[in-house]
Amino acid sequence: MADGDIVLGANQYGKAECRLVRIDRDTPVHRITDLTVTAQLRGDFTDCHTHGDNSQVVATDTQKNTLYAFAREHGIATPETFLMTLGSHFVTGFPWVTGGRWEAQVHAWDRIVAGDGEHDHSFVRRGDEVRTTVVQKDGDATWVVSGLSGCTVLKSTGSEFSGFPRDRYTTLAETDDRIMATSVTAWWRYAPQTQAELEELDFDGLHAAVRAALLSTFADVHSLALQQTLFAMGRRVLEDHPEIAEIRLSCPNKHHFLVDLAPFGLDNPGEVFLAADRPYGLIQATVTREGQPEVPQAWATVPAFA
Repeated sequence: MADGDIVLGANQYGKAECRLVRIDRDTPVHRITDLTVTAQLRGDFTDCHTHGDNSQVVATDTQKNTLYAFAREHGIATPETFLMTLGSHFVTGFPWVTGGRWEAQVHAWDRIVAGDGEHDHSFVRRGDEVRTTVVQKDGDATWVVSGLSGCTVLKSTGSEFSGFPRDRYTTLAETDDRIMATSVTAWWRYAPQTQAELEELDFDGLHAAVRAALLSTFADVHSLALQQTLFAMGRRVLEDHPEIAEIRLSCPNKHHFLVDLAPFGLDNPGEVFLAADRPYGLIQATVTREGQPEVPQAWATVPAFA
């Protein structure tokens, strides 16, 4: 192949995993917002790649500094609105930047309970669960995909698994009562595709409501399989929230195996288990509305099934 046949394909660049903490001090009761932000620009960067011409390269250090300056100037009402504001700055401020991708992970803190109630300015980090957001822009179009990860849930009964095919390699016993546990990763795409319409949404309220719907459905559904539970969780979210076009879920089985205590002269009536971390079943699915058109631009680089 001649050199002339080799061209630059899709590309993006930016500053990854910027740690940002903002403390709102407007009242004696402080508010903490803790983010990890990755910013990436898309546009006409061909000359930089092919000839080392940096005249249209917005330095990643500039992108990082803009992030911190915007946290001061605009505040962080929600991660979705903050990332949209950040993205608009680069798309409108640099003619050759045609779009980009801005991602935030929100690390939750709870107030420490001291004395008669919650402390005004002392916090404790909350587990592994992370609120997630990816904002992508392409010209005038904006897509927001929000979600959560690391949300570990367990039900000690109300789950069974039977009726599956058996062959010479099948050793798993059927059960009508088992522990079911998983770590939920969920991404949902908001239906509006203009920034003005998206900014009208109550992202904090919607995130809390979607999370509550996922958890309550997990708890309430008598599960015949994790697949059934996963679909029910996604369906409940779409039924409750017309603002959401589709939801993708990834749920690994966190297996709990009943320990055989017979060698020690003990029975084990479903009380003592070995929690195994690998290997594990991995259940993933998209739940969408019938006839809903696919929007690949919204999901590009979103690790929905990673």
